[in-house]
Formats: sequence, structure tokens, C-alpha cells
Amino acid sequence: MSREKLQKLGIDLPLFPTTSVGSFPKPDYLVKARGDFLKGKTSQEALDENSRQATEFWIRKQEELGVDVLVDGEMYRGDMVAYFAEHLRGFEPGGLVRSYGNRYYHKPIITAEVRWEAPITVGWWKYAQSLTAKPVKGMLTGPYTVMDWSFNEFYPDRRATCLALAKEIRREVEALIEAGAKIIQIDEPATSVRPEELPVAIDGLRAVTEGLSAYFITHICYGAFELIYPGMLEMPVDNLDLEMSNSGLDMLELFKRHRFTKDLSVGVVDVHSHVVEEDSVVENRLRQVLEVLPQEIVWVDPDCGLKTRSVEEAIAKMQVLVRVARLLRI
Repeated sequence: MSREKLQKLGIDLPLFPTTSVGSFPKPDYLVKARGDFLKGKTSQEALDENSRQATEFWIRKQEELGVDVLVDGEMYRGDMVAYFAEHLRGFEPGGLVRSYGNRYYHKPIITAEVRWEAPITVGWWKYAQSLTAKPVKGMLTGPYTVMDWSFNEFYPDRRATCLALAKEIRREVEALIEAGAKIIQIDEPATSVRPEELPVAIDGLRAVTEGLSAYFITHICYGAFELIYPGMLEMPVDNLDLEMSNSGLDMLELFKRHRFTKDLSVGVVDVHSHVVEEDSVVENRLRQVLEVLPQEIVWVDPDCGLKTRSVEEAIAKMQVLVRVARLLRI
């Protein structure tokens, strides 16, 4: 683990730090409030109050479970790309497109120069951090994924679009750091969609993080990792957060052939399954990882965001991974 960097930032974590990728399921009252807001039946202020209530619920629940690095749960946002497009100048909302399963989102359209005008997540991060003494991650979607999951009608090509977005997303990162965020996760799930564009994703992330004082994580999930490894090790972050359980830990074979050189957040529970893993299953997964990687670099979390599970399932899956991480510390 990059313990020296974290310690310089004033963060001291145990072996096998536990965290979550970012999203948690929204409680029923927030789902209803969001629906009412879209129908014009409630105000933005009322919706925000419900979002704050749900954020506090998840901060308290993570503390109760013993999670080491907390997340705000993303109660205030729906889709991870559309949310940022709604708060950046230069986007217009597009029609519904399928994300996966029965999940849809309004695919944004870039129609003009993209501009960051004011903090987007900072207020929510500050609120979440005010509720706990434990570190809360800043949570953003990276420029390559925003580019890939949007229609572009303004910039000349995909690289130009990604770098333009990176310039503006960096301003949000700077605002988070100024507010006090020390661990910042920049999600790039689209990284493996077009392996030939890995250099574009790397350059975009570099434009966001270079020279900034924070511990950076990027989350990549459900892709053809074998097509971008070991090149993905060039991602300019301290920690790669990878989906591993859903794919049967097949990344370990790649790590055996080419040494993994960063901290690794290991997905040890499958977020697309209703089954709550037995402790022995999660322990076996982690022990397989530790046969290949040194324990000092290993973080423990779910494969991806838990927003697709029920509140009860999400809590149960987090309980398992925390118990196992603590067991292995002994």
C-alpha cells in the first residue's frame, strides 16, 4: 500500500482497508421522493432533504459495520454520467438508452464547449465528511467514461472530447481537495470498451490528477481486462479498483505473468447477485489474491457499486467483507 503517501495526508489505515466502490441502494423514501420530483409533485429542497437523510443513513451504517474508508453512497445522483452532464455547461439531455439489464439513462449530448462553473459534488462530500471522523472518498466519473457514454456533436474527435472534459473535471477535483478530501476516486468503467483507446483514457486521467495532492483511485469494472493489461498500470492513480469476483479472479493469471505495481482494491463480493456470499467464500477469494500479491497493497471492497441490490443485501454483503478483512488481519 502507498502507506507513506496516505500517512503524509494524515490517514493511517489498517491492513486490508475496507471500502465500497461508491453507490449504495436508495431507501424507499428517497426513491419515492425522486419520482415525485420528476413528476413535479415535490420541490428540490424536499428532495435534497431526503437525499441528506439517506446519506446520513449510509454513513452511520458504514461506521456501524466497521468500514475503514467511507463513501457518501451517491444518494443525490441517479446515473453516474448524466448527473455530471446536468451540472456542466455544454451538455443537453438526450433520449433514454439502455445501460444494462433493465437500467436506462438519458445519454447526454455535447453540443458546445464543456465548462465547469461551480462545485458539483463538494457540498455533498462536505456533508458526508461532517458526519464521521473516518475518511470519506470524493467520488467522480472520469473524462473517458463521460466521453464514451455521451453523444459528441461539438469536438472534432474522441481524444479532443476526453481531454476537454478532463480539464473541467480537474477543477472539480481541485475543489474537493480544497474542501479537505484526501482520497478521491475517479470512476472509469469504460476503459476496456475500446482497448486501442487506452492511451486516451490514460492521458485524460493524467490531465485530471497530475500534480495534485491526494490519494487517487480509479474504478474499472466488467471489461476485457486481458486486452488492456499490463498497459492499464500506466493509469496515473495510486490504486486500481477492479471487479474480480464476478469473473472468477481470472485477473490473477495476468498478475502472475506481469507484476501488479499499484495498490489494488479487490472486488470480493458480486454486486449483480442476490446471493450473500458465505464468509468462507470471500476468505477463499482473498487468500487466492494473497498467493499472488503482497498483503500490503490489498484493499477489500465489492466488485462494483451496490446500488442494484436491496438495502438489506448491500448491508449483508458489506458485513461479510468487513468480517473477513478483520479475520485476515489477525
